[in-house]
Order: sequence, then C-alpha cells, then structure tokens
Amino acid sequence: MTEGVVNRRTLLRAGAIVPAAMLLPAGVALAHGKNRPVLTHGVQSGDVTADGALVWTRADRPSRMLVEVSSDPSFRHRRVVRGPLLTPETGGTGKVRLRGLVPGRRAYYRVVAEDLDGRTRSEGVVGSFTTPPLLRRDVRFVWGGDVAGQGWGSNPDLGGMPLFAAMTARRPDFFVHSGDTVYSDGPLQEKVTLADGRVWRNVVTPEKLKVAETLDEYRGQFAYNLLDPKVREFAAQVPAYAQWDDHEVTNNWYPGEILDYCLLGLR
Repeated sequence: MTEGVVNRRTLLRAGAIVPAAMLLPAGVALAHGKNRPVLTHGVQSGDVTADGALVWTRADRPSRMLVEVSSDPSFRHRRVVRGPLLTPETGGTGKVRLRGLVPGRRAYYRVVAEDLDGRTRSEGVVGSFTTPPLLRRDVRFVWGGDVAGQGWGSNPDLGGMPLFAAMTARRPDFFVHSGDTVYSDGPLQEKVTLADGRVWRNVVTPEKLKVAETLDEYRGQFAYNLLDPKVREFAAQVPAYAQWDDHEVTNNWYPGEILDYCLLGLR
C-alpha cells in the first residue's frame, strides 16, 4: 500500500486533537471546560466506497456534528460537511456520509461538535482513510472479531487491548469486522483467576457488569470498547466493514429469531 506524505501514526499522535480555533469561522468563540462540547469516544469511518465514506462520532451534550474533509493532512484546502444533531435520542452519536472524494486517495477528516447556539465548538478530532481505486491494485487489510468476549475485556496490565495497536502498525487499507462486535450477553468480572494462579484484570463499567437489558446498557457495550486509546487510534486510522454475528444479541442468535425474554431471564 502506498503511504502518503505524512505517516498516519505520526499524524494521529501529533494532531488527532486539533485546536478548534484553527477551524472557527468569524464570530465563533472557543470556550473552555464545561462550557464546551467534548467528543467522548473519538471518530470512526466505515463503508468506504470509491468516492465516499461514513464518519461517526459522539458528543457529551446536544450539539451539531461538523466534518471538515481534505486530501491534504494540513487541511489547507478543505470543505465542511454539516452533519446531524447529536442528541440524547441517539446517545449523543451521529454519522455523516462524505461524498465526492477522489478514488484511490487518502482522505483526511476533522470532526467538531458545535453548541446548538452556534457560539462554541469542541476541539477537533482527526481521522483518515483511503478510498478504493478504480483500477486493480494490491491492498492490505486485517480481519477479526469477538471483541471483549468470553470474559476477557480490556486489561490494564497489558495496556488495554494491544491487538488493536498491532493491527494499526500493519497500516491496513481497511478492517473486516466479522461479528461479535460486542458481547451484550457476556458480563465481565473485574478479576479472573487463571489456571496457573495468575490473575487477569478487566477494566469494567456498570454496563459491562451485567447482561444488557436496556438501550443505555446496550449502547454501553459499544462505548466500553472505545474507552481504550488503542481502539480509538485504530478506528480513526482504519475504516471498517462490519457485520453482526450472535453476541450482539445473545449466544447463537440469528437474524429473524424471536427471543423469549422470559427464558432469557430479562423480564
């Protein structure tokens, strides 16, 4: 895979959090602290086509999603795409489809959340992806699934989920997520004693301590994975094509299956 002028890993580390003053139009102030929206779980891209892609983020309060897109990592030449409102009804999340991109080129995007009064904005968070070429050429991709399942979550003794850092280091064009994106039916324990006496530790959240029964608990399954900086770095640099398996719902679930919640103990 051909690399761009700027190394993507260096770009993310040096500029993933971009001062919003760099992209503020006249009349928009840069607030600080609690008066300013925050993008809580980074950015992601996916479903990339030859001329576009979906971009996702989440904010900590009602706000408007704005996305700058450029073929230049410095964003000297850019256009702004106005996205949806980020509200409690969507868990603060939103997505935008970018269109009109050049096939076979690296695209850089920068997301901010703008307060509903239009006066303040969050810091910008940068991501990037490569659009597929129109002509045949070699590509590099990574494949995986089963995230934070079977009792094994983000281990602070290992720095979280180190596999995502290993995949980022391969500099893939895209990631095929082959299901079990979360284990909504698989609670985590804070500590698991292994057969040899060692202890595996999990980062835990209230949502991951029990089977997901409510919409907020279900959203918490996905939010858990994005607590890990390695996962957020990977998501910002590598677009995904994702499918479901069964544990997004429950073990051995299949599309169209009608679940008996009484048997599942979810009354």
